[in-house]
Amino acid sequence: MKTLTGAEIVIQCLKEQGVDTVFGYPGGTILNIYDALYKHQDEITHILTSHEQGAAHAADGYARATGRVGVCMATSGPGATNLVTGIATAYMDSVPVVAITCNVGVSLLGKDSFQEIDIAGVTMPITKYNFIVKDISRLADTIRRAFRIAQTGRPGPVLVDITKDVTSNTFEYEYKAPEEVKRQEVKTSEEELETALDMIRKSQKPFIIAGGGAVISNASEELRAFAHKINAPVADTLMGKGAFDGTDELYSGMVGMHGTKTSNFGITECDLLIVAGARFSDRVVGNAKKFASNAKILQLDIDEAEINKNIHVDASIIGDLKLILKKLNARLDPIYHDEWLAHVERLKDMYPLRYDKNMLTGPYVIEAIDRLTGGDAIITTEVGQHQMWAAQYYKFRRPRTLITSGGLGTMGYGLGAALGAKMGCKDKTVFNIAGDGCFRMNMNEIATATRYNIPVIQVVLNNHVLGMVRQWQTLFYGKRYSHTVLNDHVDFVKIAEGMGAKAYKVTSREELEPVLKEAMELNIPVVIDCQIHCDDKVFPMVSPGAPIEEAFDAEDLKL
Repeated sequence: MKTLTGAEIVIQCLKEQGVDTVFGYPGGTILNIYDALYKHQDEITHILTSHEQGAAHAADGYARATGRVGVCMATSGPGATNLVTGIATAYMDSVPVVAITCNVGVSLLGKDSFQEIDIAGVTMPITKYNFIVKDISRLADTIRRAFRIAQTGRPGPVLVDITKDVTSNTFEYEYKAPEEVKRQEVKTSEEELETALDMIRKSQKPFIIAGGGAVISNASEELRAFAHKINAPVADTLMGKGAFDGTDELYSGMVGMHGTKTSNFGITECDLLIVAGARFSDRVVGNAKKFASNAKILQLDIDEAEINKNIHVDASIIGDLKLILKKLNARLDPIYHDEWLAHVERLKDMYPLRYDKNMLTGPYVIEAIDRLTGGDAIITTEVGQHQMWAAQYYKFRRPRTLITSGGLGTMGYGLGAALGAKMGCKDKTVFNIAGDGCFRMNMNEIATATRYNIPVIQVVLNNHVLGMVRQWQTLFYGKRYSHTVLNDHVDFVKIAEGMGAKAYKVTSREELEPVLKEAMELNIPVVIDCQIHCDDKVFPMVSPGAPIEEAFDAEDLKL
């Protein structure tokens, strides 16, 4: 047992938890922790981001790519509030992040002191739990508890706010090994389990939706075995990408607003919909009253609060998805639905994804990246058209290879997340796919990449507009392009070079592949500015509030 300052206890607790990388930005109230961190820089790598929001997104990307807890740090006041968007992003997508902030001393709390903010109060609705530590005797156990909460059950972000005097006070510290994070047991009764099995056995036209929970629970192998055992086609949500191999013969594509017609039509026609780790987001279900109206619905989820929240279901099983699928697989004999699968295959043939093959487009860029990486890269994205193209045209073969803001839809998320993902998975090629609108929001993190030589490849699908908003304005607002045109004199190549990165401008299909190959070989931060047309659109699409079976594409609009 040793007597340490609070700041030193924080660092020792991070080491206990196996933390090897922290993303953050120093300031007055957190200086003691940064001073302690300086003494342990050989054990914990600290990445100084260009903005605290970048640190939060980097911790999030690290967590999603590795499955471990991501850690970010910031000082009080604006430093802490700059983490808020990143914390909310992690909360909406169930990502285990621990955010450590510091506050003014206990004697200054509640007095509108310089850079004082009630960050625990601010973040209460967007954290799984949060703490303010005013007593050093509670510090170590609070940090340990934060890591445990972030990982158990349905994961999520936890904030620990520490007053500055606690970081300078001293107290006894004793090492404690982290508690094992156990999977949440299946809560469902034997009768409920039999009901679910009976539904599966009686179904003639089953369909599976794989959601983000399938990724979080590492249930890919069990999901593959389950789908092939019951002979059911599989769609995924945006967050479920990679949970089921995108090249598997049973895979039908993404579901929802920009899902494939095959998935949307198949789910509408099925007689049993098995939803594995998804929460029925509005972007997935469209018109909730008409969603899967011909089917009984079986929901498998770790969070009981998600049952009957957005869509009424006929049966459910609560628990860790990996364990649920193991139970189901053990009690099911192979079932064959040849006629149903043949029908779904016909839908795939009738309704393939289509785009203009005569020009440089977002889909062409994504397909080129997929081809050159063999689907083995980590793809992070910002939010908008480019995000949907990445989800549609990159064949995600494994989990934790698409890292994107699904629930909150955070523009400016992807570049920070790419840095975090690369720090967590140094052997993987990491691409961030952005639109020019999103890239402007946090492109300062290119300076972070070059400072530490974090070799991420930033691809900007540059259409000189806010593409997704413009698409809505074209289709639903009479082509009134209110404040969505970005056709100014910003030169991303010069900006990237000014921050120390290698940069390219690509204006044709012929230029693309050599540039991508060179970027992958260089192993340094690279920015590729791909010039695409301002009116390229993401299809298929479902109008807001419409049933998903009313998906349309460019061909339909010509009728």
